[in-house]
Amino acid sequence: MNQTTKKWLFRISTLAVLVLAYFLVPGLKDQVNRAAGILARADIKGMKQYLAGFGIWGPIVSMALMVLQALAAPLPAFVITFANAWIWGWAWGALISWSGAMIGAVICFYLARWFGRPLVERMVGKKALEISDRFFNRYGRYAVLIARLIPVISFDLISYAGGLTNMSLWQFFWTTGLGQLPATIVYSILGENITSGAKYRLWVFCGVASLLVLSLIIKKKLEGRLVEEGDQNAS
Repeated sequence: MNQTTKKWLFRISTLAVLVLAYFLVPGLKDQVNRAAGILARADIKGMKQYLAGFGIWGPIVSMALMVLQALAAPLPAFVITFANAWIWGWAWGALISWSGAMIGAVICFYLARWFGRPLVERMVGKKALEISDRFFNRYGRYAVLIARLIPVISFDLISYAGGLTNMSLWQFFWTTGLGQLPATIVYSILGENITSGAKYRLWVFCGVASLLVLSLIIKKKLEGRLVEEGDQNAS
C-alpha cells in the first residue's frame, strides 16, 4: 500500500468515525440537533443555559460547538462567543471562543486540502468560493489576515478557501489567530455585559463600528505594502 492510499484511507476513516458517532453514540444526535437549533435561532440566552448545563465540561462543549458551526455554516459563531463571556467572563470566554474557533478553522483548512475544491463548493457554494478566489488573488499572503479582521466576511469560507491555496498551515494559523483576536475580544466584552439593556445595544453598535474602522485601516496599510512590494519586484 503506497503513501497516497494510506493518506486517503486515513481521511475517509476519520470522516466515517465522526458520522458513525453521530448516529450510534447514545444521546449525541439529540444533543447536536438541540445545539444546532439554538444556533440557528441565534438564541444567546438559550446557548448560555445549554453550555452552563454541562458544568465543568462546558468549555469543552463550547469548543466542540465552534467546530460544529464551522462545518455546518452558516450557523452563527457569535452566539457561542457571547454565551461564553456571559458564563465565564470576557477574558476566559474570549480564550475559550478563540481556541474553539482556531480548532474549527484548522479542521476546515485540512478538509479543503484533503478533499479539494469539489467538497468546498458543496460546503460553501460555487459562487462564494469564486469570490474568495478573487480575494486571495488580490491580497495574496495577507488575504487571511485581512479577511479575519473584517466582521462581514464569512470566517468558515476563508478557512476552506485557505486550504485550497499553497499557504502553509503555520501561515494560515497565525494570520487566523491574530486576525480573529480583535473581534473575539470585542464580542466577549459585549457578552459579559449583555444584561445592560439599552446600554448594551449602544455597546454593540460601537463595538462593531470599531471593528469595521480597525479592519479598514489595517486593510489600507496592507494594500499599500502590497503596492510597495509590487514596485520593488518590478524594478
